[in-house]
Amino acid sequence: MAAIVTGLIPILRTAVDSTATYKGRSMWFGLLCIRLVTIFLAQFPWKAVNEDFLCNTTIAICTKACFNTHFDSAIVMAWHFLFILLVLSVLFMELFSFHIRSSFLKKKEREMASQGEQGVAIDPTITVGGRMMIDFHKSKTSVLVYLFSVMLRLAVEILFVYVLLCWVLPKLTDKSYHCDAKDFHGCAVHQCVVRGAAEKRMSVYALLFISAVAIITSFLFCLYAIGHYLCNA
Repeated sequence: MAAIVTGLIPILRTAVDSTATYKGRSMWFGLLCIRLVTIFLAQFPWKAVNEDFLCNTTIAICTKACFNTHFDSAIVMAWHFLFILLVLSVLFMELFSFHIRSSFLKKKEREMASQGEQGVAIDPTITVGGRMMIDFHKSKTSVLVYLFSVMLRLAVEILFVYVLLCWVLPKLTDKSYHCDAKDFHGCAVHQCVVRGAAEKRMSVYALLFISAVAIITSFLFCLYAIGHYLCNA
């Protein structure tokens, strides 16, 4: 449990400490936290996958060879890598919001220095609860960058679903399968099975559910942003 708390701290700190915000920001960070918790719980049935892989042979090297043939992809590491990509897609918008705020403040300071009065720059932000919020109605560029970050997130989620459906689920059948390990000395064709396949499938279903929620949410936000900020501009 300490590992998941350690992983949540930087995400929550970034979500709370920022001086600039935008529509849907809390929801994106919330989905990241839910995804991190789900990955943490889903990987438990996979921690002993090496021991859960059994073949009808007493030769260890033959079992290992069949294991490498069956699980030919780094499943859990792929989950972690895709989660990092999701974090980067959210941080991309964080960096842009920080850039918007700092650019406006610098422009306002220059105008005040040159005119000797309050700057007349167009403020792309509004103040909500003491924090600056990007006003997408005033900046079409901000809307396009926001859409780009959401579509990045959508692409990563679709890739996540592909990995789960095409890499993972086909490996988790309840039936035994034949492994041809003749390339290894002393090995032959063996029958192998993955123990605890139901628990492993359940962990995949949990990740698929979270990805489905994120995909639907991202798609709806894209439609909302296009219709509300671009079409009505």
